[in-house]
Amino acid sequence: MTPTAAAPIRQHLPSSSSSARSGNLRLPARLRLPARPRAAPSASMSAEPRPAPSPVPPPAHPTYDLSAVIALALSEDAGHRGDVSCLATIPTDVKAEATFIAKEDGVIAGISLAEMIFNQVDPSLKVQWFETDGNYVHKGLQFGKVYGCAQSIIVAERVVLNFMQRMSGIATMTKAMADAARPACILETRKTAPGLRLVDKWAVLIGGGKNHRLGLFDMVMIKDNHISVAGGITNAMTSVDQFLVKENLAVPVEVETRTLEEVRDLLKYTDENKTSLTRIMLDNMVVPLPNGDLDVSMLKDAVQLINGRFETEASGNVTIDTVKKIGETGVTYISSGALTHSVKALDISLKIDTELALQVGRRTNRA
Repeated sequence: MTPTAAAPIRQHLPSSSSSARSGNLRLPARLRLPARPRAAPSASMSAEPRPAPSPVPPPAHPTYDLSAVIALALSEDAGHRGDVSCLATIPTDVKAEATFIAKEDGVIAGISLAEMIFNQVDPSLKVQWFETDGNYVHKGLQFGKVYGCAQSIIVAERVVLNFMQRMSGIATMTKAMADAARPACILETRKTAPGLRLVDKWAVLIGGGKNHRLGLFDMVMIKDNHISVAGGITNAMTSVDQFLVKENLAVPVEVETRTLEEVRDLLKYTDENKTSLTRIMLDNMVVPLPNGDLDVSMLKDAVQLINGRFETEASGNVTIDTVKKIGETGVTYISSGALTHSVKALDISLKIDTELALQVGRRTNRA
Protein backbone atom coordinates (compact mmCIF):
# COMPACT_ATOMS: atom_id res chain seq x y z
CA MET A 1 0.00 0.00 0.00
CA THR A 2 1.40 3.38 -0.97
CA PRO A 3 1.44 5.79 1.99
CA THR A 4 -0.77 8.84 1.55
CA ALA A 5 0.12 12.25 2.90
CA ALA A 6 -2.41 14.33 4.75
CA ALA A 7 -3.05 17.96 3.95
CA PRO A 8 -2.81 20.77 4.79
CA ILE A 9 0.38 20.98 6.84
CA ARG A 10 0.10 22.72 10.20
CA GLN A 11 3.28 24.39 11.41
CA HIS A 12 3.75 25.87 14.86
CA LEU A 13 6.42 26.79 17.32
CA PRO A 14 6.68 24.50 20.34
CA SER A 15 5.05 25.51 23.58
CA SER A 16 6.58 24.96 26.99
CA SER A 17 4.79 23.37 29.92
CA SER A 18 5.84 24.13 33.46
CA SER A 19 4.71 20.70 34.55
CA ALA A 20 6.79 19.02 31.84
CA ARG A 21 9.92 21.16 32.37
CA SER A 22 10.78 20.38 28.79
CA GLY A 23 13.96 22.41 28.42
CA ASN A 24 15.78 22.50 31.73
CA LEU A 25 18.12 19.52 31.44
CA ARG A 26 21.21 19.22 29.27
CA LEU A 27 22.01 15.85 27.76
CA PRO A 28 25.10 14.03 29.02
CA ALA A 29 28.17 14.77 26.90
CA ARG A 30 28.12 11.32 25.32
CA LEU A 31 24.70 12.06 23.83
CA ARG A 32 25.71 15.33 22.22
CA LEU A 33 26.85 14.79 18.66
CA PRO A 34 29.93 16.55 17.23
CA ALA A 35 29.49 20.11 16.01
CA ARG A 36 28.37 20.28 12.40
CA PRO A 37 27.56 22.96 9.87
CA ARG A 38 23.91 23.84 9.40
CA ALA A 39 22.73 23.37 5.84
CA ALA A 40 19.63 25.01 4.39
CA PRO A 41 16.55 22.79 4.75
CA SER A 42 14.86 21.23 1.76
CA ALA A 43 12.16 23.23 0.01
CA SER A 44 9.43 21.13 1.58
CA MET A 45 10.70 21.99 5.08
CA SER A 46 11.62 25.64 4.65
CA ALA A 47 9.07 27.41 6.83
CA GLU A 48 10.58 26.72 10.28
CA PRO A 49 8.08 23.91 10.94
CA ARG A 50 7.33 22.94 14.51
CA PRO A 51 4.42 20.91 15.89
CA ALA A 52 1.13 22.22 17.10
CA PRO A 53 0.95 22.36 20.88
CA SER A 54 -0.95 19.36 22.15
CA PRO A 55 -4.62 20.21 22.56
CA VAL A 56 -4.22 18.44 25.92
CA PRO A 57 -1.29 19.46 28.16
CA PRO A 58 0.39 16.87 30.36
CA PRO A 59 -0.95 16.46 33.89
CA ALA A 60 0.62 18.84 36.41
CA HIS A 61 2.82 16.91 38.84
CA PRO A 62 4.84 18.54 41.64
CA THR A 63 8.00 16.39 41.30
CA TYR A 64 7.90 14.67 37.89
CA ASP A 65 10.60 15.95 35.52
CA LEU A 66 9.73 14.96 31.97
CA SER A 67 13.05 16.21 30.61
CA ALA A 68 14.88 13.89 32.99
CA VAL A 69 12.75 10.96 31.82
CA ILE A 70 13.63 11.77 28.20
CA ALA A 71 17.33 12.10 29.06
CA LEU A 72 17.27 8.73 30.84
CA ALA A 73 15.65 7.07 27.83
CA LEU A 74 18.30 8.55 25.52
CA SER A 75 21.11 7.68 27.92
CA GLU A 76 20.12 4.03 28.29
CA ASP A 77 20.20 3.79 24.48
CA ALA A 78 23.51 5.63 24.01
CA GLY A 79 25.37 3.98 26.85
CA HIS A 80 28.97 5.12 27.32
CA ARG A 81 29.93 5.17 23.62
CA GLY A 82 26.97 6.69 21.79
CA ASP A 83 25.54 5.29 18.57
CA VAL A 84 28.50 3.33 17.19
CA SER A 85 26.46 2.28 14.14
CA CYS A 86 25.87 5.90 13.12
CA LEU A 87 29.41 6.92 13.95
CA ALA A 88 30.71 4.10 11.75
CA THR A 89 28.48 4.63 8.71
CA ILE A 90 27.14 8.20 8.54
CA PRO A 91 29.27 11.37 8.33
CA THR A 92 28.26 14.03 10.82
CA ASP A 93 27.41 16.57 8.11
CA VAL A 94 25.01 14.35 6.14
CA LYS A 95 21.44 15.61 6.18
CA ALA A 96 18.29 13.53 5.83
CA GLU A 97 14.52 13.81 5.81
CA ALA A 98 12.44 11.12 7.53
CA THR A 99 8.68 10.54 7.48
CA PHE A 100 6.38 9.26 10.22
CA ILE A 101 3.97 6.62 8.88
CA ALA A 102 1.06 5.02 10.70
CA LYS A 103 1.22 1.25 10.19
CA GLU A 104 -2.30 0.70 11.57
CA ASP A 105 -5.43 2.67 12.42
CA GLY A 106 -5.59 4.42 15.78
CA VAL A 107 -5.41 7.62 17.81
CA ILE A 108 -2.05 9.33 17.57
CA ALA A 109 -0.46 10.52 20.80
CA GLY A 110 3.02 11.66 21.76
CA ILE A 111 3.55 14.27 19.06
CA SER A 112 4.35 16.97 21.61
CA LEU A 113 6.62 14.58 23.50
CA ALA A 114 8.40 13.63 20.28
CA GLU A 115 9.14 17.31 19.72
CA MET A 116 10.76 17.49 23.17
CA ILE A 117 12.94 14.46 22.39
CA PHE A 118 14.12 15.80 19.03
CA ASN A 119 14.89 19.12 20.69
CA GLN A 120 16.97 17.47 23.41
CA VAL A 121 18.93 15.41 20.90
CA ASP A 122 19.51 18.25 18.42
CA PRO A 123 17.75 21.63 18.57
CA SER A 124 18.59 22.24 14.91
CA LEU A 125 16.27 19.46 13.71
CA LYS A 126 13.18 20.75 11.95
CA VAL A 127 9.96 18.85 12.61
CA GLN A 128 6.75 19.14 10.63
CA TRP A 129 3.43 17.56 11.62
CA PHE A 130 0.35 16.93 9.53
CA GLU A 131 -1.72 15.83 12.54
CA THR A 132 -2.00 16.75 16.23
CA ASP A 133 -2.25 14.65 19.37
CA GLY A 134 -5.67 13.05 19.63
CA ASN A 135 -6.34 12.83 15.89
CA TYR A 136 -7.39 9.51 14.38
CA VAL A 137 -4.94 8.19 11.78
CA HIS A 138 -5.34 5.43 9.24
CA LYS A 139 -2.86 2.78 8.14
CA GLY A 140 -0.44 4.22 5.58
CA LEU A 141 -0.95 7.86 6.58
CA GLN A 142 2.13 10.06 6.60
CA PHE A 143 1.58 12.31 9.60
CA GLY A 144 4.92 14.03 10.15
CA LYS A 145 8.44 14.69 8.92
CA VAL A 146 11.78 15.54 10.48
CA TYR A 147 14.71 17.12 8.63
CA GLY A 148 18.31 17.69 9.64
CA CYS A 149 21.44 15.83 10.69
CA ALA A 150 20.98 12.16 9.74
CA GLN A 151 22.85 10.99 12.83
CA SER A 152 20.59 13.01 15.12
CA ILE A 153 17.43 11.66 13.50
CA ILE A 154 18.57 8.06 13.90
CA VAL A 155 19.75 8.58 17.49
CA ALA A 156 16.31 9.98 18.41
CA GLU A 157 14.30 7.54 16.29
CA ARG A 158 13.81 4.58 18.64
CA VAL A 159 13.20 6.67 21.75
CA VAL A 160 10.64 8.80 19.90
CA LEU A 161 8.87 5.74 18.50
CA ASN A 162 8.89 3.88 21.83
CA PHE A 163 7.10 6.77 23.53
CA MET A 164 4.73 7.49 20.64
CA GLN A 165 3.74 3.88 20.07
CA ARG A 166 2.97 3.30 23.76
CA MET A 167 1.11 6.60 24.14
CA SER A 168 -0.85 6.03 20.93
CA GLY A 169 -1.84 2.53 22.06
CA ILE A 170 -3.13 3.92 25.35
CA ALA A 171 -4.94 6.78 23.62
CA THR A 172 -6.54 4.43 21.10
CA MET A 173 -7.95 2.11 23.77
CA THR A 174 -8.99 5.06 25.92
CA LYS A 175 -10.91 6.59 23.02
CA ALA A 176 -12.78 3.34 22.41
CA MET A 177 -13.59 2.91 26.11
CA ALA A 178 -14.56 6.56 26.62
CA ASP A 179 -16.95 6.50 23.67
CA ALA A 180 -18.59 3.30 24.89
CA ALA A 181 -18.80 4.42 28.54
CA ARG A 182 -20.81 7.59 27.98
CA PRO A 183 -22.38 9.24 29.88
CA ALA A 184 -19.89 7.93 32.45
CA CYS A 185 -16.28 9.15 32.26
CA ILE A 186 -13.43 6.67 31.83
CA LEU A 187 -10.43 6.79 34.20
CA GLU A 188 -7.09 5.02 34.34
CA THR A 189 -5.46 3.92 37.62
CA ARG A 190 -1.97 3.97 39.15
CA LYS A 191 -1.18 0.75 37.27
CA THR A 192 1.28 2.53 35.01
CA ALA A 193 4.78 1.62 33.85
CA PRO A 194 7.32 2.60 36.55
CA GLY A 195 8.83 5.96 35.67
CA LEU A 196 6.23 6.65 33.00
CA ARG A 197 3.32 7.67 35.25
CA LEU A 198 2.87 11.12 33.75
CA VAL A 199 3.43 9.90 30.18
CA ASP A 200 0.81 7.15 30.52
CA LYS A 201 -1.71 9.46 32.13
CA TRP A 202 -1.06 12.12 29.49
CA ALA A 203 -1.95 9.55 26.82
CA VAL A 204 -5.24 8.83 28.61
CA LEU A 205 -6.14 12.52 28.49
CA ILE A 206 -5.25 12.68 24.79
CA GLY A 207 -7.54 9.69 24.17
CA GLY A 208 -10.50 11.44 25.80
CA GLY A 209 -10.36 9.93 29.28
CA LYS A 210 -9.85 11.65 32.61
CA ASN A 211 -7.10 11.14 35.15
CA HIS A 212 -7.57 9.38 38.44
CA ARG A 213 -5.17 10.44 41.21
CA LEU A 214 -1.61 11.00 40.02
CA GLY A 215 -0.11 9.35 43.08
CA LEU A 216 -0.42 8.86 46.80
CA PHE A 217 -0.27 12.59 47.51
CA ASP A 218 -3.23 14.18 45.73
CA MET A 219 -6.18 12.13 46.96
CA VAL A 220 -7.12 10.13 50.04
CA MET A 221 -8.20 6.75 48.72
CA ILE A 222 -9.31 4.26 51.36
CA LYS A 223 -9.14 0.75 49.94
CA ASP A 224 -9.72 -2.73 51.35
CA ASN A 225 -6.35 -2.96 53.13
CA HIS A 226 -6.84 0.40 54.86
CA ILE A 227 -10.34 -0.64 55.91
CA SER A 228 -9.14 -4.00 57.25
CA VAL A 229 -6.36 -2.46 59.33
CA ALA A 230 -8.60 0.38 60.58
CA GLY A 231 -11.30 -2.06 61.70
CA GLY A 232 -14.05 -1.19 59.24
CA ILE A 233 -15.27 1.57 56.95
CA THR A 234 -16.66 3.75 59.76
CA ASN A 235 -13.37 3.70 61.69
CA ALA A 236 -11.39 4.39 58.53
CA MET A 237 -13.58 7.32 57.52
CA THR A 238 -13.51 8.78 61.03
CA SER A 239 -9.70 8.70 61.00
CA VAL A 240 -9.58 10.37 57.58
CA ASP A 241 -11.84 13.24 58.61
CA GLN A 242 -9.85 13.80 61.81
CA PHE A 243 -6.54 13.70 59.94
CA LEU A 244 -7.60 16.21 57.29
CA VAL A 245 -8.88 18.64 59.92
CA LYS A 246 -5.69 18.30 61.97
CA GLU A 247 -3.42 18.81 58.93
CA ASN A 248 -5.65 21.48 57.39
CA LEU A 249 -5.68 19.56 54.10
CA ALA A 250 -8.30 19.88 51.38
CA VAL A 251 -8.01 16.92 49.00
CA PRO A 252 -10.61 14.63 47.43
CA VAL A 253 -11.53 11.57 49.46
CA GLU A 254 -12.65 8.26 47.98
CA VAL A 255 -13.65 5.09 49.82
CA GLU A 256 -13.82 1.64 48.28
CA THR A 257 -16.95 -0.41 48.95
CA ARG A 258 -17.45 -4.03 47.93
CA THR A 259 -20.98 -4.77 49.15
CA LEU A 260 -24.27 -2.95 49.52
CA GLU A 261 -23.87 -3.30 53.28
CA GLU A 262 -20.62 -1.34 53.12
CA VAL A 263 -22.35 1.33 51.02
CA ARG A 264 -25.10 1.63 53.64
CA ASP A 265 -22.55 1.82 56.48
CA LEU A 266 -20.68 4.59 54.71
CA LEU A 267 -23.83 6.55 53.94
CA LYS A 268 -24.95 6.19 57.56
CA TYR A 269 -21.65 7.67 58.69
CA THR A 270 -21.98 10.61 56.28
CA ASP A 271 -25.54 11.28 57.48
CA GLU A 272 -24.37 11.52 61.08
CA ASN A 273 -21.04 13.30 60.66
CA LYS A 274 -19.49 16.23 58.85
CA THR A 275 -17.28 14.52 56.33
CA SER A 276 -14.76 15.16 53.57
CA LEU A 277 -15.95 12.22 51.45
CA THR A 278 -16.29 13.09 47.77
CA ARG A 279 -16.48 9.76 45.92
CA ILE A 280 -17.55 6.18 46.58
CA MET A 281 -15.88 3.37 44.68
CA LEU A 282 -18.15 0.45 43.85
CA ASP A 283 -15.67 -2.38 43.42
CA ASN A 284 -16.48 -5.63 41.62
CA MET A 285 -20.21 -5.00 41.74
CA VAL A 286 -20.66 -6.31 38.20
CA VAL A 287 -20.66 -10.04 37.62
CA PRO A 288 -19.83 -11.70 34.27
CA LEU A 289 -22.34 -14.44 33.46
CA PRO A 290 -21.61 -17.80 31.81
CA ASN A 291 -23.62 -16.78 28.75
CA GLY A 292 -21.33 -13.79 28.19
CA ASP A 293 -23.78 -11.23 29.57
CA LEU A 294 -23.11 -9.00 32.56
CA ASP A 295 -25.13 -8.73 35.76
CA VAL A 296 -25.07 -5.07 36.83
CA SER A 297 -28.00 -5.23 39.26
CA MET A 298 -25.84 -4.77 42.37
CA LEU A 299 -24.10 -1.78 40.81
CA LYS A 300 -27.46 -0.21 39.91
CA ASP A 301 -28.72 -0.74 43.46
CA ALA A 302 -25.63 0.94 44.88
CA VAL A 303 -25.99 3.94 42.58
CA GLN A 304 -29.63 4.28 43.62
CA LEU A 305 -28.70 4.12 47.31
CA ILE A 306 -26.14 6.90 46.88
CA ASN A 307 -28.66 8.87 44.83
CA GLY A 308 -26.27 11.57 43.64
CA ARG A 309 -25.01 12.56 47.08
CA PHE A 310 -21.47 11.62 46.10
CA GLU A 311 -19.58 10.83 42.92
CA THR A 312 -19.52 7.13 42.13
CA GLU A 313 -16.83 5.02 40.49
CA ALA A 314 -17.29 1.51 39.12
CA SER A 315 -14.22 -0.70 39.19
CA GLY A 316 -13.55 -4.33 38.34
CA ASN A 317 -14.47 -6.47 35.32
CA VAL A 318 -14.19 -3.43 33.07
CA THR A 319 -13.41 -4.28 29.45
CA ILE A 320 -14.23 -2.83 26.07
CA ASP A 321 -17.10 -5.38 25.93
CA THR A 322 -18.58 -4.55 29.36
CA VAL A 323 -17.98 -0.81 29.71
CA LYS A 324 -21.11 0.26 27.81
CA LYS A 325 -23.47 -1.66 30.10
CA ILE A 326 -21.59 -0.41 33.17
CA GLY A 327 -21.88 3.17 31.93
CA GLU A 328 -25.62 2.81 31.58
CA THR A 329 -26.06 2.19 35.34
CA GLY A 330 -25.64 5.87 36.19
CA VAL A 331 -22.14 5.78 37.71
CA THR A 332 -20.08 8.95 37.42
CA TYR A 333 -16.79 7.27 36.58
CA ILE A 334 -15.49 3.90 35.39
CA SER A 335 -11.86 3.06 36.14
CA SER A 336 -9.78 0.57 34.18
CA GLY A 337 -6.23 -0.47 35.01
CA ALA A 338 -5.99 -2.22 31.65
CA LEU A 339 -5.76 1.14 29.87
CA THR A 340 -2.13 1.38 30.97
CA HIS A 341 -1.03 -2.00 32.33
CA SER A 342 -2.09 -4.04 29.28
CA VAL A 343 -1.46 -1.54 26.52
CA LYS A 344 -0.98 -2.72 22.93
CA ALA A 345 1.38 -0.34 21.18
CA LEU A 346 0.20 1.30 17.96
CA ASP A 347 2.57 0.44 15.11
CA ILE A 348 4.36 3.54 13.78
CA SER A 349 7.48 3.83 11.65
CA LEU A 350 9.95 6.60 10.84
CA LYS A 351 11.47 6.13 7.39
CA ILE A 352 14.34 8.16 5.94
CA ASP A 353 13.88 9.42 2.36
CA THR A 354 16.55 7.26 0.75
CA GLU A 355 16.83 9.28 -2.46
CA LEU A 356 17.28 12.58 -0.61
CA ALA A 357 19.86 11.03 1.73
CA LEU A 358 21.78 9.59 -1.24
CA GLN A 359 21.80 12.94 -3.04
CA VAL A 360 23.11 14.74 0.04
CA GLY A 361 25.61 11.96 0.68
CA ARG A 362 26.94 12.11 -2.88
CA ARG A 363 27.36 15.89 -2.65
CA THR A 364 29.18 15.48 0.67
CA ASN A 365 31.51 12.80 -0.71
CA ARG A 366 32.35 14.90 -3.79
CA ALA A 367 33.17 17.85 -1.54
